Amino acid sequence: MTPPPPRTPPLSGLRVLDLATLFAGPLAATMLGDFGAEVIKVEHPRKPDPSRGHGPAKDGVGLWWKLLGRNKRNLTLDLSSPGGREVLLRLVAGTDVVIENFRPGTLERWGLGWEELRAVNPRLVLTRVTAFGQFGPYAHRPGFGTLAEAMSGFAAITGEPDGPPTLPPFGLADSIAALATAYAVMAALAGRDRTGQGQVVDMAIIEPILTVLGPQPTWYDQLGYVQPRTGNRSRNNAPRNTYRTRDGHWVAVSTSAQSVAERVMRLVGRPELIEEPWFAAGSTRAEHAEELDRAVGDWIARHSREDALAAFEKAEAAIAPIHDVRDVMEDPQYRALDSVTEVDDPELGPLRMQNVLFRLSGTPGSIRWAGRPHGADTEEILAGLGYDGDRVAALREQGAL
Repeated sequence: MTPPPPRTPPLSGLRVLDLATLFAGPLAATMLGDFGAEVIKVEHPRKPDPSRGHGPAKDGVGLWWKLLGRNKRNLTLDLSSPGGREVLLRLVAGTDVVIENFRPGTLERWGLGWEELRAVNPRLVLTRVTAFGQFGPYAHRPGFGTLAEAMSGFAAITGEPDGPPTLPPFGLADSIAALATAYAVMAALAGRDRTGQGQVVDMAIIEPILTVLGPQPTWYDQLGYVQPRTGNRSRNNAPRNTYRTRDGHWVAVSTSAQSVAERVMRLVGRPELIEEPWFAAGSTRAEHAEELDRAVGDWIARHSREDALAAFEKAEAAIAPIHDVRDVMEDPQYRALDSVTEVDDPELGPLRMQNVLFRLSGTPGSIRWAGRPHGADTEEILAGLGYDGDRVAALREQGAL
């Protein structure tokens, strides 16, 4: 039987320079690399991407970097030096996308602003990812995703009603901005296909998280409504909460659809509540969350997690176990999807990490390698640009590499 022809990834032939650090810009570049883009990670020779030192390490190797740096070749370059500027401009001439997150004006100060970059490559998409965007009163402030989680309104609505605003224990705003940045890059490239010209993408990390928070600005504009903190409850439907099972586990229940809410009440033995006038809409059910939570919580407390999950599934009602990472690694649905896959790494051997974000039937993405050592591909990349050994040595002597 003739084997099927190899499938070319959809972004094959696209070159991306990742000049960014921590975390939105680099993660966007990772997403592009997962689907075939050639991504070159540019790091300072003496100041590697800080993600290499974030979180736990094994044998001195940062594990976060293994995820964030996957499918990237690694080049060291001091962009503020004349030699570094020279190399970058030569790279840009054959590049489709540059992703950077320096404070506004930094690239311009180095003679690497939009005017200089598009002079060597009019088709370039320059993607600028900063906390506050390229203009406005906050543009030059330092900023991280935490500030976006605070400013967007996310922290204000997260937490218990009588508790403080709550920040997420991971890079939520950065991750949302990374998804938005990858989308923005593809939109800009589609525009280039029509016009033949590149453009600048201005991504402010404070904006994508504001969008995913829903219609809060519209609610306030039209009704003066300010969404309060409600813990695990929702103002839009009930029952919606976390509940503890008889064997000490936790599960989450959602009833966003009216039919599901009715099924839950029948399952837990409270069908009479369905006949209440207030039960007919999610917003009015939410006004009776105490009673509904008590009905669901009492029933779940009398059952083991396994039995509760099975009963809800049989009733076609929405429930999920509350996993920690140990459960995620063993969950049969994640296993079926290969959501956490194994990658063979020269430094650490087999290691497991999240797989590519989605499946394409014809041109799937893949993890070709995990994050590589600092500067591992510098000589190879420079050789591809026509630099011989003497010139590379001179650049190293100057501190440009």
